[in-house]
Amino acid sequence: MAGESASSNIWVMSRSHGRTLRPGGRGRTLSVVTEETAEHPARPRRKGRRVDTGPKIIEQPAPRAHRRAFEPTRVVSDDELEAIHQASLTLLSTTGMDVLLPQAQQLFLQNGASLDGDRMRFDPEMILDFVGSAPAEFTMHARNPARSQQIGGDNVVFTAVGSPPNSGDIVGGRRTGNHQDFIDLVKLSQHLNAVQLHAGYPVEPADIHASVRHLHAIRDIVTLSDKPVNAYSLGAQRNRDALEILRLAHGLTDDEVDEKSIVYTVINTSSPLRLDHPMATGIIEYAGRGQASIITPFTLAGAMAPVTIAGAVVQQNAEALVGIALSQIVRRGAPIVYGGFTSNVDMKSGSPAFGTPEFMQSAMLGGQLARRYGLPYRSSNVNAANAVDAQAAYESVFSLWGAVMGGANVVYHGAGWLEGGLRASFEKMVLDADLINMVGSFLAPLVVDQATMALDAIDEVGPGGHFFGTQHTQDRYRTAFFAPMISDWRNFEAWEEAGSPTADQKAASLYRTLLAEYQTPPFDADREAAVNEFVDRRIAEGGVETDF
Repeated sequence: MAGESASSNIWVMSRSHGRTLRPGGRGRTLSVVTEETAEHPARPRRKGRRVDTGPKIIEQPAPRAHRRAFEPTRVVSDDELEAIHQASLTLLSTTGMDVLLPQAQQLFLQNGASLDGDRMRFDPEMILDFVGSAPAEFTMHARNPARSQQIGGDNVVFTAVGSPPNSGDIVGGRRTGNHQDFIDLVKLSQHLNAVQLHAGYPVEPADIHASVRHLHAIRDIVTLSDKPVNAYSLGAQRNRDALEILRLAHGLTDDEVDEKSIVYTVINTSSPLRLDHPMATGIIEYAGRGQASIITPFTLAGAMAPVTIAGAVVQQNAEALVGIALSQIVRRGAPIVYGGFTSNVDMKSGSPAFGTPEFMQSAMLGGQLARRYGLPYRSSNVNAANAVDAQAAYESVFSLWGAVMGGANVVYHGAGWLEGGLRASFEKMVLDADLINMVGSFLAPLVVDQATMALDAIDEVGPGGHFFGTQHTQDRYRTAFFAPMISDWRNFEAWEEAGSPTADQKAASLYRTLLAEYQTPPFDADREAAVNEFVDRRIAEGGVETDF
């Protein structure tokens, strides 16, 4: 099929695939071509059934900074928000919270807290004083400065999935996390522009011994990617190793590291109401060096938190405030993010549920609390599906909507999370990237001016016409609308002729193409050599002692 706009002699692109369209306004006629036939207008239509899952070269939106151009959604009134705030402070002063690390206990005691065994109770004014010293925004630096991200304010950034013990795809099935899948997921995270931060290990490389796993993993991330890095807080030595690798990768002195956030960590309280040794150590180690922590209680309503969302968020808030206060006791002004991860459980099975209405409510409520304290906010893109299916898609959409509309600055587990966080999925990584790109297009400010209101074009076409052939359309059609990687907008006949590809099949094809397209980012040779020398030496030393 080939044709021209009679008035302008310009090709018109459409996904109509031969459907009859209304004749053009004011005497113009309209012919339609596809993107494929536009280059070869005389080529006959192929016969027979074939499986076509998408292009060989992946077109994706260019890297961009997302900014929220509208006010976040409020799910409770100011009075109700204040009631939750005050209830959290009452909980900390009366019930208190277990703090298991003696060093953390001493820091709190020196600032007016009380101690009974491991149970600490906190003066509300002390908590609020320290929380109030945390910055509202900070920069998360990448070794490639163009990849650095501003955290807080109206900024929204998305991470890859972090920490699943398993990986999988629709061809190889579900499998225990391994080093090769780890590497491939890091490469995908680097190549997908929708992913702006790493979230630790995209899958646990369980075939590397735990004593040296962090050394291999962080080296892989800093050599295969130039995006900002997350490191796990699993003991002081691992923290120090991670920071040294990042220092060398950035080419910084120790003093320069203390003034520049080059790595971040996620601190999960042991809900209910407990801050354990490795998490408290992580706060102290990272805050002391000016590095960022995302303090995130893992509060599942009905299991580790009250069954009501209000009660669960009261507990979430209390636990988060303790972790944030500890970071500021160590170093006022240390970068910090208020993390919300309250969801609910399936009361029939006890399994975690994600992407639920309750998750959306808690995500938005957590955002209100973070803004009350003037802090950046973290939420997540999560689901409980066991396959890349409709459930995975709609639960992720609900999660993303709750996070973005709730004012999240960091959307953690943005791409690749499946099975309630137990599996990193290659297909889900690509599907989520498409969802994130859609969100990014939604977040882009709507331009309203003389050109976009298009009065001249409307007048030109007049009643009963079409806009395909107008200069206004021709000037804009290539970039006017979001172009998905996964969604299939062909009509039924064209889709059927192509083999009736489903979304998961297209995602499976796309991730393989993306891996084939991957290119290792440039890395200063001296810095890379310094990283390798340090990591090789630490591996030879045995890494970190374990009991197995």
